Amino acid sequence: MTVKICVSTMPKSHDEALRLIEKAEQHKADFIEVRLDQLGGFKSLRDIAECTQTPLIATVRTQECRGKFLGKEEKRVEILLNAASSGFKYVDIELGAPLLRKVVKDLFPLGVKPIISFHDFEKTPEKRELQQILKSEIEEGADICKIVTTAQSLQDNLTLLQFLRDENSKAKIVCFAMGSLGKLSRLLSPIYGGYFTIASLERGEETAAGQMTIEKMRTLYKILGVM
Repeated sequence: MTVKICVSTMPKSHDEALRLIEKAEQHKADFIEVRLDQLGGFKSLRDIAECTQTPLIATVRTQECRGKFLGKEEKRVEILLNAASSGFKYVDIELGAPLLRKVVKDLFPLGVKPIISFHDFEKTPEKRELQQILKSEIEEGADICKIVTTAQSLQDNLTLLQFLRDENSKAKIVCFAMGSLGKLSRLLSPIYGGYFTIASLERGEETAAGQMTIEKMRTLYKILGVM
């Protein structure tokens, strides 16, 4: 079993992006998500991509998805494709994005892999709905299918882990629940077949509710004997 951890960062400047990436490398992150929601200039994305050998994931989240990006959808897509052209290895775009198919199509000749994501900020759907979401992401051309829900109870963690156990042979899946009650699924998802889980660099630098630091996650995996 190989447990992979992606560190999520949200820099506000080029220099901060380089600093956060260096820090994530020191923690031996397997992937680094660079949230481009608030990054002022996008002409320097190649410098950011070339500063590391760790695979970078470009993500731009709108307010609807609890992000900070306030521009138009066309501009958001432009930023994502700019990141892809600059050397980022993955681009994360939502299943319901209006220009999803254009982005997936434009990524293909660049050799950049699409992560198609679904977020439920209120609840955790039942297994049948999760299966339909996964099917839709696969059909849209996802290299990695990401399904992130919100835990309203500890039982929601079990729903997601059982879903991962039963469905992980169909695709590379990232799946866990947000919120304090979802920490169990964040931690255990790779053990149940999740392609990677997501952590923060430090306390106070979380990009979503319920994230643990990569240091804490590594400590817990060592206790569990899987790292």
